[in-house]
Amino acid sequence: MNEKIKILAQQIVNNIYNKIKKQTKENFYEMGKTIDIGADGTPTKFIDKIAEDVAIKIIKKSKIKVNLLSEEIGFLDNNGEYIFVLDPVDGTRNAYRGIPFYSVSLAIGKSTLRDIEYGIVKNIPTGDTFIAEKDQGAFLNNNRISVSDVPPNKTLSSLVLGVNCDNNTISLCKKNYVRSLGSASLEMCMVAMGALDLYYVGKEFMRVIDIAASTLIVREAGGVVKDIYGEDLDMDISLDKRTSVIAAGSESCIKDILLRHKK
Repeated sequence: MNEKIKILAQQIVNNIYNKIKKQTKENFYEMGKTIDIGADGTPTKFIDKIAEDVAIKIIKKSKIKVNLLSEEIGFLDNNGEYIFVLDPVDGTRNAYRGIPFYSVSLAIGKSTLRDIEYGIVKNIPTGDTFIAEKDQGAFLNNNRISVSDVPPNKTLSSLVLGVNCDNNTISLCKKNYVRSLGSASLEMCMVAMGALDLYYVGKEFMRVIDIAASTLIVREAGGVVKDIYGEDLDMDISLDKRTSVIAAGSESCIKDILLRHKK
């Protein structure tokens, strides 16, 4: 991949990071206001809009032509070879509630999740940056990371609870150690660095913008990302598609979950 495209992606992520940090400090109580309905049909919060506007402005000014798929604007066709798959703020509710666990997530690909070549997830409250490039490994703040080798009987899982959990999720809540953190991209990056052993979304509601970058990061860190049917996760780069997600350090870590689902 052209180095200039990666630099453009990094510029977008860093500028969104700086913008959100500044706005959170100056206008925190404005961040959670609903101002519109996004292309995916969900409410657009003020924080989402100002973050996405940063990306659109940079892309429009750039001499490098890239397309954009983002939560609020949908698909922006600039006749580019690559698509920037952007979640301007992953964990919006955490952000405007003051919970310091949310990110900006950006991946670069062409048509499907499988062909994503580059991904960045930046933890906005901490500044920690996860980056992966296909076949080059995964990194946190320029240090190589890898998934955990903790035995499955001591699994620490992050599960999506509430209206989007299934019966398997309820079963998983009753065993080992459980968290529910509210930012898919960061939770998957926690799997990539070995802080979590498993991330589980039982219902098919995750969008490609939520997981494109972090899926590459997990896989480049030696982990696996599947759907609840046991298939290696793949989906079109489109807001129309939804999926379940199981991200783990190994196949054995998710074996029992897949068996229970098949029953």
